[in-house]
Amino acid sequence: MELLKIREHPDLALSAAAWFHTKWQIPQEEYETSIRQCLRCTGAIPQWYAAVQDGAIIGGAGVIENDFHKRTDLTPNICALYVSEEYRGRGLAGQLLQLACDDMAGFGIHTLYLITEHTSFYERYGWQFLCMAEENSGELIRMYVRQTK
Repeated sequence: MELLKIREHPDLALSAAAWFHTKWQIPQEEYETSIRQCLRCTGAIPQWYAAVQDGAIIGGAGVIENDFHKRTDLTPNICALYVSEEYRGRGLAGQLLQLACDDMAGFGIHTLYLITEHTSFYERYGWQFLCMAEENSGELIRMYVRQTK
């Protein structure tokens, strides 16, 4: 299994966009647009990551400015973290989170945020509950924070 920065593997761009779409039901075009920005940008945001085994994407995550919440001051955000069910329980989510944190630290970004409905999962990987944040839909969701280094 390999953990890859999609900016270094542009051949994964379309398949990654399709993969994320099937996991989160956000239009594939949204992922394609963000991943294209990742491939063109010289800065930190957006970034996308994939875990690949035997040529297939088995996990992934992104870092974007805002993950559909109204706390625009809490940026950038980890988004779309997903590990295929048959690969869960092996620490892959933690490895993807660490890859994103290390990558962002390399860009000089020292604080990351994420929103989630999970109540204890992210604490295992050094994330701390920060507050309840209002999603763009008006619902409240848990907001976590982590220092990258």
